Amino acid sequence: MTDGYYSSKKTDDICEDVCGQASRVGLTMSRLRCMLRGFDLKTLFFVFVFIPVFIFGIYLHGQKISYFLRPLWESPPKPFIKIPHYYHENVTMERLCKLHGWGIRESPRRVFDAVLFSTEEDILTIRWKELYPFITQFVLLESNSTFTGLPKPLFFASNRHKFKFVEPRLTYGMIGGRFKKGENPFVEEAYQRVALDQLLRIAGIEDDDLLIMSDVDEIPSAHTINLLRWCDDIPSILHLQLRNYLYSFEYFVDNNSWRASVHQYKRGKTRYAHYRQTDLLFSDAGWH
Repeated sequence: MTDGYYSSKKTDDICEDVCGQASRVGLTMSRLRCMLRGFDLKTLFFVFVFIPVFIFGIYLHGQKISYFLRPLWESPPKPFIKIPHYYHENVTMERLCKLHGWGIRESPRRVFDAVLFSTEEDILTIRWKELYPFITQFVLLESNSTFTGLPKPLFFASNRHKFKFVEPRLTYGMIGGRFKKGENPFVEEAYQRVALDQLLRIAGIEDDDLLIMSDVDEIPSAHTINLLRWCDDIPSILHLQLRNYLYSFEYFVDNNSWRASVHQYKRGKTRYAHYRQTDLLFSDAGWH
């Protein structure tokens, strides 16, 4: 141009010159202005407002979002392989084991019943009185925190005198809650289940002992546990099909409870858990 100065340099080059001529004091601000010069308002809003809010929303509601989208990524679980359960009080144990395709042992296995306890005092009494004849060691872990991080009293410790009938066979443990506000409840639950693994070792569990993994209200029948402790060649892990009830044992719902399980303990491999661990389901094995 005749009256002015024209340059064909790109904006980035001009910014580079400006930034290069700036004093040390204004260098940072000059660079920032040069960087932002190429962005419009919508881009800035997207980068500095929308993306942080989106990430924060996922952090707060990730579990709900995952459940909402579950039909898109989760396929139905494959069906269990059900093992029929034969029982009659007048049939010998040797005959019962043979009916299931198993052998008979010379002596029964030891059995450990391990639970995480919250407040279910009455249900715990029913459970322990049902299983008492066949349990080697009752293992109970209690926390001063719910899975959702709320403080709670140590109900079992306060009422331990009501359970004197199991005291000689009881291994009791207490673990302090972490009280992390907003944390996924499954994290606290997993933390307590790991502690229960340690308590089982304190209780003296050994390889080939039977370990019952279930919530307090998932109650295996006594004859189911007696059968499994006497029979040889049983599966190393069995889920138990329990009869579901609502509110009380008067109101039967269905037979779809399966999370309770019995394991042949293997040190270093067996972990106390409450999810599906095998395809084998032992039918009609108790109540929930």
